[in-house]
Amino acid sequence: MTKEIAHAERAHALLSASASHRWLTCTPSVRLEEQFPDTTSTFAEEGTLAHEIAELKLRKHFTEPMSQRTFNTRLNKMKKHELYQDEMLKHTDTYLEYLQGLTLSLSSAPYVAVEKRLNYSTYAPEGFGTVDCIIIGGNTLYINDFKYGKGVPVSAEDNPQMKLYALGAYLEYSLLYLIDTIHLAIIQPRLDSISEYTLSISDLLAWGEEIKPIAMRAYNGDGDFVPGEHCKFCKAKAQCRARADQYTALADFTSLKPPLLSDEEVGQMLEKGAYIEAWLSALKDYALAECLKGNEIPGWKAVEGRGSRSYKNIDEAFKHLQENNIAETMLYERVPLTVAKLEKQLGKAEFRSLLEEPGLVVKTSGKPTLAPIGDKRQAISKPDAASDFA
Repeated sequence: MTKEIAHAERAHALLSASASHRWLTCTPSVRLEEQFPDTTSTFAEEGTLAHEIAELKLRKHFTEPMSQRTFNTRLNKMKKHELYQDEMLKHTDTYLEYLQGLTLSLSSAPYVAVEKRLNYSTYAPEGFGTVDCIIIGGNTLYINDFKYGKGVPVSAEDNPQMKLYALGAYLEYSLLYLIDTIHLAIIQPRLDSISEYTLSISDLLAWGEEIKPIAMRAYNGDGDFVPGEHCKFCKAKAQCRARADQYTALADFTSLKPPLLSDEEVGQMLEKGAYIEAWLSALKDYALAECLKGNEIPGWKAVEGRGSRSYKNIDEAFKHLQENNIAETMLYERVPLTVAKLEKQLGKAEFRSLLEEPGLVVKTSGKPTLAPIGDKRQAISKPDAASDFA
């Protein structure tokens, strides 16, 4: 099954696994989203292409006898895609190597399925999805998800998308295999991140029972709207009234009498104002789109932004300048590559041996930043922070 088909199937699953974090928290959101059209982005299409390359590699190695010639023919077709980049080969290799290492560590040849459609409607009405790779070895069910994005690392710990896949896989294979352990893994090669989490089958099934009534409320469009970080990918994020109310609630603090906010009040305002920048950005995007359609957003209009200049033909332009006695040294800057760019050029192994191991690269601590109390990073304290900021 290709990733394109998998994505089409997901689009018709109301309670999709990929959106489960949202509908398990904000149950009426899935029905609200039905009135909005499906959209895509270059990043999503790029991820789809990377998944198709990864699927081809996995099928060749694990499930389908395939000659090198057939493999190359199919791969070369993907390479002609306008979004193809050579680094996709490296990152999909990292994904494949992780799975190869996993299967080789097992005592006997495991069962492997690639791009497997799973039905978890026993726990979420009409719920189904497609998991990237399933491996069953011994008494353990391995659910593996390849993510090509490089935004933020995604944790496999108690991840609802992965647990829904695991429920679907258990329902599919429990009559054939004695499964007592679930191993979840999210592989994000572009972030050098592999997150793993293990739970017992009894814990997974108990979680499935817990979410049944929540999933039913989501399917029926019942419950309260709950804004939060999960709003990021919601189609209604710009117009959602509950999300707007979250930020207008900051007006509650205008009645405070003391001239200065207490630390407790600062914490409360930060919590209420979390993600306000993202909300305003979504609001602006919506308003601009409506104005461009000819609809009126009172007090606002679409205008042409500041333009930019570019060379019509840089080679011809620079040749003309040199013919008019402009030195070539004036036309170029010599700028050293950053550490990250040089590592990408050399490759991790060569970069490590030539620069990291001889101690020619140093890593400094990151600048202190504010994070919610639930963030997994360790809290730091710097008594001299005032002088640092000064």
